[in-house]
Amino acid sequence: MAIQLPSNTDIPRTAFFSLPVRDFMRTNKWVIAKSGARCIEIIRQMTSKRTSCALIEDDIGRPIGILTEQDVTRRITYRAPPDTPVETVMTEPVVTVQHQQLLYHAIATLLRYDLQQLPVVNNQGRLVGILYRQDVLTAASHGLMHQIEQLSHEGTVEGLKEVKAAQIELAQALFADNVPAPEIQQLLTRINNDIYRRIIEMVLRLMTTEGWGDPPVTAAAIVMGSSGRGENFLFPDQDNGFIIADYPDSEHTRIDTFYIELAERLCRILNDVGFPYCNGHCMAMNPLWRKTLRQWIEQISRWGQKSNFIAIRLSDIFFDFQPVWGNNKLAVELREAVSQLTRKNPFFLKQMFLEKTKHNVALGFLGGFITEKADRDHRGQIDLKYTGTIPLIGAIRLLALREGIQKTSTLERIYALREAGIFSANEYENLSAAFSLLTEILLKKQIVDFNASRRINYYVDLKTLSKRQRWLLLDAFRSINTLRNQIHYEFTAQLF
Repeated sequence: MAIQLPSNTDIPRTAFFSLPVRDFMRTNKWVIAKSGARCIEIIRQMTSKRTSCALIEDDIGRPIGILTEQDVTRRITYRAPPDTPVETVMTEPVVTVQHQQLLYHAIATLLRYDLQQLPVVNNQGRLVGILYRQDVLTAASHGLMHQIEQLSHEGTVEGLKEVKAAQIELAQALFADNVPAPEIQQLLTRINNDIYRRIIEMVLRLMTTEGWGDPPVTAAAIVMGSSGRGENFLFPDQDNGFIIADYPDSEHTRIDTFYIELAERLCRILNDVGFPYCNGHCMAMNPLWRKTLRQWIEQISRWGQKSNFIAIRLSDIFFDFQPVWGNNKLAVELREAVSQLTRKNPFFLKQMFLEKTKHNVALGFLGGFITEKADRDHRGQIDLKYTGTIPLIGAIRLLALREGIQKTSTLERIYALREAGIFSANEYENLSAAFSLLTEILLKKQIVDFNASRRINYYVDLKTLSKRQRWLLLDAFRSINTLRNQIHYEFTAQLF
């Protein structure tokens, strides 16, 4: 059954960089044939179905070749007898794209190989659809095609460096299109997480050629922090780990050696591409962040029992994890385990809140802004991350964990808390608006600083904001402060 593709004018720019190929492929507009089929039979079926191609599959449904209208014209008409076996004239090997890959990768492949159609396969390599050039290219402007070209380099370190650099131009273009800042953050995060996937697949191919073989057991690569929430700014550092399928203890040396090698190569290339090493060593190279599913569950349980400073800090980093490669079922199982463990441990959530109390909102007792005084370089400015977004994100995370909400995006959590009756409609609107405003101010500032060759940070000079922006920022701080006061009472039973 064919899906209903959006009309050309309805495809927003963000869709090309955020939606997977499966959302745009067609699922019935082709002919399937097996090796050995006669050309005349296939051409008759193509004519009957009014389709421009036929896919030739092996015995388990994987495409091994394609017969297109061009093949019929160039290789069959007046050249080959009607009963010629199709494998003698088909194009092989066939270029394919996986169904979960982002659309812009597929468009780049169509252009790179000058294709009119691109077969889409699932994780097992079986055909699930076809992406047609005419369905997507007519919706793409010249400027958009330039961005697709910049962001779709082949999997080389130099190419991925260019992908990172091109994100800034894309963010500027999206702001010019009046795309909300949280959507731009989500888009930047998807591209960054896609870079993770591409690097891992590139490393695995290289390890295979070097004799390491295939992964000994399945695993999932996860990202944490802002990457797990879908809230990256321009230059996030690395926060990553591995969830490895359980295996016998006797196999530990063999299996862990493979994933140590993969982790070290992954983190090194990420650093080269533009994701700096994490200063806190929250990376899969560290065995603390590279564990089997069973070990992860045991470790989280111990963190909840200890409730000390280190356990809380580690939990705070980890709880927003999301998978970016591999066996996603492992991440789903771990997310369910995290949800169960935190809901049953209100004391641990209380300790998490108390650890966050030092991140106060930049709002004075009389309702005005509190600006930086100690740091000479930023005197009179506001660190909008540590006095704005972190207090808000941390408070929302605590409520989501308490309620068993498994979403990790801050805006999705706010919405889910409203649906659960924790927030009123007014609170939902105020907190969503506060998050969106803080994100917009910070992201635009980072773009300005990058273009001016200034160091990227999270300090904002109030003089650079309009009168309306300052008023809105004050209102956002009030909403965040009210939320924190509410949570302080709920988790500690103390008014002050």
